[in-house]
Amino acid sequence: MFYSFAAVVAAAFLLAAASLIFFLLIRPLYNPLQLLAGPPTKGIFANHLQLVLDPSISPRVHEYYVNKYGRSIRIQGVGPWDVRLLTLDPISVAHVLKHSNVYEKPWQSRRLITSLIGCGMLAAEGAVHKRQRRVATPAFSLKNLRAVVPLVFRKGHQLGSKWDEMISSSSSSDHLVVDVCHWISRATFDVIGLAGFDYDFNAIHHESNELFSAYKEMFEVAISQGNPIRTIFGIYAPFLSALFPDHAQRTVKKCQDVIRRVAGHLIQEKKEKIVEGIRSGSHYAGKDLLSLLLKSNMATDLPADQRISDTDILHNINTFMFAGSDTSSLSLTWTLLLLAENPAIQDRLRAELSSVAPISGDGSQLSEEDIHSLYSAVSDLPLLHNVVRESIRLIPPVHSSIRVATQDDEIPVSYPVKHRHGNVLHNKTSITVPRGSFVHVAVEGFNLDKSFWGADAWEFVPDRWDHLDELDALELPGLFSNTLTFSAGPRSCIGLRFSMIEIKTFLYILLTRFKFETTDQKIIRANVVLTRPYVSGRYKEGSQCPLLITRVTETVL
Repeated sequence: MFYSFAAVVAAAFLLAAASLIFFLLIRPLYNPLQLLAGPPTKGIFANHLQLVLDPSISPRVHEYYVNKYGRSIRIQGVGPWDVRLLTLDPISVAHVLKHSNVYEKPWQSRRLITSLIGCGMLAAEGAVHKRQRRVATPAFSLKNLRAVVPLVFRKGHQLGSKWDEMISSSSSSDHLVVDVCHWISRATFDVIGLAGFDYDFNAIHHESNELFSAYKEMFEVAISQGNPIRTIFGIYAPFLSALFPDHAQRTVKKCQDVIRRVAGHLIQEKKEKIVEGIRSGSHYAGKDLLSLLLKSNMATDLPADQRISDTDILHNINTFMFAGSDTSSLSLTWTLLLLAENPAIQDRLRAELSSVAPISGDGSQLSEEDIHSLYSAVSDLPLLHNVVRESIRLIPPVHSSIRVATQDDEIPVSYPVKHRHGNVLHNKTSITVPRGSFVHVAVEGFNLDKSFWGADAWEFVPDRWDHLDELDALELPGLFSNTLTFSAGPRSCIGLRFSMIEIKTFLYILLTRFKFETTDQKIIRANVVLTRPYVSGRYKEGSQCPLLITRVTETVL
């Protein structure tokens, strides 16, 4: 009896081992993606991920790969079983982003996101994502975003005044080195707090607000380079991480408790106001995203099975807080750095912005209608628009993205495909992608591709947008100006208009009050969830971008 049991266990063990060897080592050899040309690997666990994900080298890597292997490139992931497609073919990436029902975010990425901010639109897939997006879309209409414009102007003025105070209290009378990354992040947190909750963090003046501190600490955990072993356990064995939490996990839990308590109270409070408004016939006039989400979710023409829970509402507010505060602040930071590095362009832009400034005063006392008129004039300024889209083309906050095929698929191609042995497969019109394969969407790769944007694609040249018809960039997919910065397809960025209001308004206010210059500290780019600035040699100090700011001779705003 004992020997029979031992034999069964041994047989089961051998079968499991054989299956593991087959799926991890043998099956990948027959993966159709193995037929594609791609860079060699040295060692069984060698991969190409750092090469394609590090913004300090990725532009050169992408250029080299395209020239040598074509636009459909086989790269190696985390092991011999992980064969991936890196596509720099516009038709291919458009197919992947359009068919979000086939190409989803990997469950590993979604689990990490969900463990931090919940299953909002950033992590949800399929029917859940469609339902959440349908409820959220009305909040981002042009009509509803009008309410955002005055509060962005107000916070822009507060930031400018704060910097003025800092200069006045410094040893010099008209200039100061400030970490624009830190300060603009505080300002955009204020904006998204008001726009999201109708809740003022007042972070520009101090960082002591309980809810602000909770979000800030939680997001700092998200971008910290934690222990990779803990990260792996958190993804593949979350129950073990929960049993033996480390400092980062305890911090996240503490922050989530605060957010659930404070933000949860705000949700219930606003729901009561909306219900009372319906009961009394005087509808609640709240224009913040939370109020608009709740109104949309409670609309009588929305079927019951399409509504989302209060938990989903909170998760999406968390998502807006994370995406809305971080991406816009980084776009603004990079734009100011690029303008500091290109003073002639900064001077031209300041002159253009000054041309629409109020006739008298500093603009802070304008009525809401006057602010709307002013923003309309600002948003239509041609050089400002060119500077913004050139900046987010050159340094997109989201460096790249990844999708996983949920079924076998044929991805169409528009450029020749090379075989791994070097010959071109002239009759190849598509690439076979097996279920479970990862596809890299190289956002920066497309944005910096010299074949589409010209030989100076890696340089800051806002005037290129006046000659776009002379470039091949028009064939590129993208929600915004033929760039992938805001993605494309059903999962494209819902907050594009919101982001443009923030970026253009802050640039208008800050550039007409201050001149920006570089310091002797070299700023480098690092891909830490998003593309962030760091001072060279001081990476452990965290993301920062020190710039010298000087009051302009005449304050025209």
